[in-house]
Amino acid sequence: MSTVKIRVAGFGGQGVILSGYIIGKAASIYDKKEATLIQSYGPEARGEACSSQVIISDTTINYPLVDTPDVLIAMSQEGYKKFEASVKKDGVILVDEDLVSPSPTDNRVMKIPATRIAEELGRKVVANMVMLGFFTSQCKIVSIDGMRDSIETSVLKGTEELNLNAFNHGYEYKKFKKT
Repeated sequence: MSTVKIRVAGFGGQGVILSGYIIGKAASIYDKKEATLIQSYGPEARGEACSSQVIISDTTINYPLVDTPDVLIAMSQEGYKKFEASVKKDGVILVDEDLVSPSPTDNRVMKIPATRIAEELGRKVVANMVMLGFFTSQCKIVSIDGMRDSIETSVLKGTEELNLNAFNHGYEYKKFKKT
């Protein structure tokens, strides 16, 4: 890995910004790489479009803006529509299959029912952690231990076990569908 650009897109309330923060923290603090984070959201955070951009590198990062992501994590249809065209041709697009209907001809797409898995765990709000687990297992950009440590030190006290359980379910999800 030299430099990897990641965009997480969805709507406010899905933990999109937190997801980007956790990825960047895992890479920089726990995996000892360089990382940047840029976040973007509308004036009303909950329910409005938002995204986070993370760059991870083995070397100094001179420009923190993600223009052509290697990885897009799309937690909403709007986020997918807005950013899928910018993903590199050999990139990866991870989607929550219950919330995003990707182009059936896009062979970069991998699907997971993140929201459904989170609901089965009893808390829909941990769908982002399910997606982070899936991202970690499929993309191999950050270490599983780094992600677990980052989650444990980034979520609200008292919710660590729930969030790590959701992450583990996403990490272990093997039945992804490439479209």
